Amino acid sequence: MQQRSPAALASSLSLLTRRVHGPSTLSRAIATSPRGFGASSTSRRSAPTSTSPTTTAATGRFAHFASKSHYSYRLSSLNTSQGPAATLEQVSSRTSIASMSTSTPAAPAADPSAPTEQPKWNFPLSPVPPNPLGEGRYIKTAAALIIGDEILNGKTLDRNSNYFARFCFENGIDLKRIEVVPDEEDDIVEAARRLVKTYDFVITSGGIGPTHDDITYASLAKAFDQPLEHHQETLRRMGEMTRHRADMAQQTPEQRAARERMALFPARAEVLFIAPDIWVPVVRLAGKLCVFPGIPRLFQRMLDGLAPFLPLPPPSERPFRQQVFTSLPESSIAPYLTALQARTKDAGVRIGSYPQLSKGVYVSLIGRDADAVRALAEEIARELQGRLVTEEEAQVQKEKEKSAL
Repeated sequence: MQQRSPAALASSLSLLTRRVHGPSTLSRAIATSPRGFGASSTSRRSAPTSTSPTTTAATGRFAHFASKSHYSYRLSSLNTSQGPAATLEQVSSRTSIASMSTSTPAAPAADPSAPTEQPKWNFPLSPVPPNPLGEGRYIKTAAALIIGDEILNGKTLDRNSNYFARFCFENGIDLKRIEVVPDEEDDIVEAARRLVKTYDFVITSGGIGPTHDDITYASLAKAFDQPLEHHQETLRRMGEMTRHRADMAQQTPEQRAARERMALFPARAEVLFIAPDIWVPVVRLAGKLCVFPGIPRLFQRMLDGLAPFLPLPPPSERPFRQQVFTSLPESSIAPYLTALQARTKDAGVRIGSYPQLSKGVYVSLIGRDADAVRALAEEIARELQGRLVTEEEAQVQKEKEKSAL
């Protein structure tokens, strides 16, 4: 075996040390840099000349650390053969509150083996208040007021009005109107006043976040001639659910004020806490208008949670729907359906047809007398060479449509 000089051995040992320890040094530099994640190129460290399991571990630790902040980060370049090692692009959403300053030293990387399960919350629910419509009365008609420029300019798909329509149908409420208005005070004030005068149950969706264009609470306060004031129990629950987050503890006074705007309600509104693990309440005005967030998942949970607080119609008032499928084209069945609707209108049965492109038509019958609706459906199936849609088929279709929301 050829013997190597002491100098050669020292050089090899130095190279080996850099390869083994280099990635850890890189990850520590990223995680602990006083410049934060937005450090300039002059503060970047050089990358090792090869990758190793240590590199993978360092990347995993970095991803775990980044996920704990209120920002999202993207590793945009990792060059393992040249000088600059990594650059990071900081991405924030429209509704996020800034949670980390680039001038503040970042926290050390979190232990990947530490549990990430969120705390469990069990806040008490609000008591069910007296019927706002009066004893013995129940909701018959409803309207939805969807608020947001993002709906009108096409940036965001409105899923909430569809979910509300299903809620109303399943509970025997006749949904009469869905309106969309921009983030403009005058539009919100006018629509809220008009809808509350006309319908038994009105919901709003959107515009209750911390940013400048979240003006729903302030607009509704004006609509119903009330001042705004912070709701202390909402602030308390908000604080309880966010106190474990380091980014909230680092907020500036301006950022805290923005966050607390989400608890700034019309002073005489009812505040209904409808879930043990949600700090956001349903705010109700004039006994009819209920304010909801625009986030679809939260909207859906809160609407379902509100049901026990509402004077809903009795089961006898809930409609029954039966569908019939026919492969005939819609133009061929139109004359028969027109005559049938004229014959059944006084009985309170609604008939609709919904074509499927090049497949056929679903005919829908809705009425409160289930036996009468079934009899009509059997007649339609005979006359239009169709078949009754089973409850199982309808349920599968319903679940597919719900999952799309």
